[in-house]
Amino acid sequence: MMKHYLSAITGFAIWGTFALVLRPLRGYPALDILIYRVVFASISIALACFVFRRKQVFASINYLQTLSTRERGKLIVNILVSAVMLGLNWFSFIYVMNTVTVNATSLAYLICPILTTVLASFFLREKLNKVQWFAVFLSCVSCVILAYGHFMDLIYSMAIALSYAIYLLLQKNRFQIDKFFTLTIHIVISTLLLLPILSMVENDIPKTGNFYVFVAIIAVVYTIIPLFLNNFALKALDSSIVGTLLYLNPMISFLLAIFYYNEPINTTQIIAFGMIFTAVIIFNLAFLYARKQRKVKIDELA
Repeated sequence: MMKHYLSAITGFAIWGTFALVLRPLRGYPALDILIYRVVFASISIALACFVFRRKQVFASINYLQTLSTRERGKLIVNILVSAVMLGLNWFSFIYVMNTVTVNATSLAYLICPILTTVLASFFLREKLNKVQWFAVFLSCVSCVILAYGHFMDLIYSMAIALSYAIYLLLQKNRFQIDKFFTLTIHIVISTLLLLPILSMVENDIPKTGNFYVFVAIIAVVYTIIPLFLNNFALKALDSSIVGTLLYLNPMISFLLAIFYYNEPINTTQIIAFGMIFTAVIIFNLAFLYARKQRKVKIDELA
């Protein structure tokens, strides 16, 4: 259980430092970065999968052959919809960042955990106790505070958040297929879906060596590794837990902006992020306490 917690925390902590590699590329259009990112990620993960994880790949293929036609169909649908949701999340994030506001994309990271938790409760029957629901309510209030006066930002943020929330939920399945192999398929399909956007990329801006180095880092360190860590965490943790830990991403970004980039901060942001931090602590402590109580009851019955 602890290693799955650490996997989720590490993945979201990595995403929280995204600005460190994104800032050096601010002179390039976001669409350029997106396309090169997914292409590099696709090539990198495919090579890693078939060079270093051939045993797991063949085991997954053999597993597919053991499934009934109906189960195999469900798995294929799950993989395809997951890939579409991942690609949609990437595209909507870049579109909103380019044409709406950066604040809307930041707000999406705050809304996503709430959506994931609520959707997991309804569709995956993940039970939340009263304390956890209070933490969800606290998160909702903080998002309302940050979105106050920016209704359209909230709508766009919901679209970004919903696509990733659905992606997370789809990874919580019973299929015994290698998570890295599954992620490889997700990223490759997402890349193929996004390739038509290549015609929209501005090729008049020359690409330096630094551009390719930073994009390669983004593709591997900020795309493949966090997604794999998320999928691994979902093997043992509820979707609601992983979704709530997603709050680490904006909190680390927020702290980085204040203490590293010296960006201005107002009282509203301090209050909202303070509430979010409190909600994360409350939610996870409530989960661990409930889990301990269930274990005690099982031991007593035994």
